[in-house]
Amino acid sequence: QVGLAESGGGLVQAGDSLRLSCAASGRTFSRYVMGWFRQALGKERELAALISGSGITTYYADSVKGRFTISRDNAKNTVYLQMGSLKPEDTAVYYCAASTAWRGSYSTVTDFGSWGQGTQVTVSS
Repeated sequence: QVGLAESGGGLVQAGDSLRLSCAASGRTFSRYVMGWFRQALGKERELAALISGSGITTYYADSVKGRFTISRDNAKNTVYLQMGSLKPEDTAVYYCAASTAWRGSYSTVTDFGSWGQGTQVTVSS
């Protein structure tokens, strides 16, 4: 288990950019696959992006590919989600999560044992 805390959410306009951060506690951060999930009101939580422990390998859902970039700084125990060209349909609570295994596009919520409290992102049209 690792403690996670997201920050950086807010209200933006369509087309704007926003960067989310997720700070992790503990000394083994680089061992974890980190993911950003999002959950819109009334919908299931869905995977947006993943990054391997080294930061070399990433995965993006089709809905965010080309607009979002996931990155990590293992020295700072932090993972980021840079979001660009935001759309109203990107409105959701965004969660960071940690997993001990890489499953890429097969990743599901149950693969992640540690979760942050979430940060709201609202994109107005």
